[in-house]
Amino acid sequence: MCCPLILVLDCLLFLSYNSNAISKVIYTPINSSYSSVLQFSIRNGRFNTSATPKPLVIVTPLNVAHIQAAIACSQKHGLQIRVRSGGHDYEGLSYVAVIPFVVVDLINMRTVTVDVANKTAWVQGGATLGEVYYRIAEKSRTLAFPAGVCPTVGVGGHISGGGTGMIMRKYGLAVDHIIDLQVIDVKGRILDRESMGEDLFWAIRGGGGNTFGVVIAWKLELVPIPASVTVFNVTRILMKEDATKLIHQWQYAIEKFEEDLFSRIFIWRSANSTQEGKPMIQAAFTSLFLGGVDRLLSYMQESFPELGLVKEDCIEMSWIESTVYFAQFPRNTSLEVLLNRSPRPTSFFKGKTDFVKEPIPKTALEGIWERLDQVDAGSAELQFTAYGGKMNEIAESSTPFPHRAGTLYQIHYGISWDEEGIEAYAKYISWIRRLYSYMAPYVSKNPRQAYVNYRDLDLGVNNLGNTSYRQASIWGTKYFKNNFDRLVRVKTAVDPANFFRNEQSIPPLSSW
Repeated sequence: MCCPLILVLDCLLFLSYNSNAISKVIYTPINSSYSSVLQFSIRNGRFNTSATPKPLVIVTPLNVAHIQAAIACSQKHGLQIRVRSGGHDYEGLSYVAVIPFVVVDLINMRTVTVDVANKTAWVQGGATLGEVYYRIAEKSRTLAFPAGVCPTVGVGGHISGGGTGMIMRKYGLAVDHIIDLQVIDVKGRILDRESMGEDLFWAIRGGGGNTFGVVIAWKLELVPIPASVTVFNVTRILMKEDATKLIHQWQYAIEKFEEDLFSRIFIWRSANSTQEGKPMIQAAFTSLFLGGVDRLLSYMQESFPELGLVKEDCIEMSWIESTVYFAQFPRNTSLEVLLNRSPRPTSFFKGKTDFVKEPIPKTALEGIWERLDQVDAGSAELQFTAYGGKMNEIAESSTPFPHRAGTLYQIHYGISWDEEGIEAYAKYISWIRRLYSYMAPYVSKNPRQAYVNYRDLDLGVNNLGNTSYRQASIWGTKYFKNNFDRLVRVKTAVDPANFFRNEQSIPPLSSW
């Protein structure tokens, strides 16, 4: 073993109240289970290669003392610390660093305690969204939490970046419903909302993970939900001109949608083609409606008749059943699937985001279809997610997540591939960067905004050591707009030496 590894292991054993207990949750490259523990929560093949930097030590804490020891020992021996909840970070920053580092994997700290009477829940930082939803539904079928779709996403990273989801047009984001939390700061102290103060409480709720400390638990405010909701997922395989007309019209329809209706389109090149051999576009219109099917059909006929929604397209179910439906599990799958943390087969992936302020012209949509023709059918996907409703009513400074009033919808660009090697990587990364460049005239400007939970290092990165405010603001204002300045002030106050850092963490002014 190398010298730094021996030193940090000795430190962890010394600082832990029970050295025998902590020794069972420490993994080093010489442990037979090191690779399986590391790889279990890796969701992107780009960061699971032989060339990917690996941690000196993985700690899977069972209690707060284990985390405090990891923080203290990493500081003492000059190591970076990366905190992993579910492992879905788009750029792998929760488990990859280019300098010697330790991973604190919260997989063993995932208790969910629901208080139905007070409509709250305490959730440990290593729980997944699926576990949270399941535990809420165990106690009540008329309470919910507004967060994301993928059940294996960890609450720690999801809430730290804002947390969009299927009922955000009714209730806003996950961070809009965090009423307390517990964090271990750089000094090893356990702080709650009262002891940390409102500035740090504000910053943690959307300012990005691995910046202000290790959040060990979140207190959620649960929201009322009807006993029955209505869902649909209507797929249209269209000639390009028909796809253009339908999706162009959707942009105008969503401006009139009531807040009980969530709407998203998944768009990709179809494997089908016209009789003349021309590629076609496949668009899946996905919605959750907080009401019954009859009211939904009447409303859709009034606001978006072009979709041609009929009763046979719609299913009434409970909210908890809808979380399984939108996670794309087969119909009638048991709710227990929400508790399964095992990753699905992973491929190589790159994603980017944009925010649209006004409808994109038909010519721009036609340009997207042309670019989808450049890659294999199904490998590239765009998601258009409607904003509005409650999102328009919450001030952009209320949390670090600023993409509120004036946002028509969000675009997510994704490209996946299975081929290994540099040539394949260059091919697909180049494609998505060209598409992103093409879209510049049609999306938000000054700055061109992005969603921090779909992290994108193409937007800019910090220096390996300390970084300047000017350099960090290149990417920081895209994620946080004017909230970036307040985040820097908070970081300067609570972590002036910039211990908690990564390639896109908030820098303190004192770091340069």
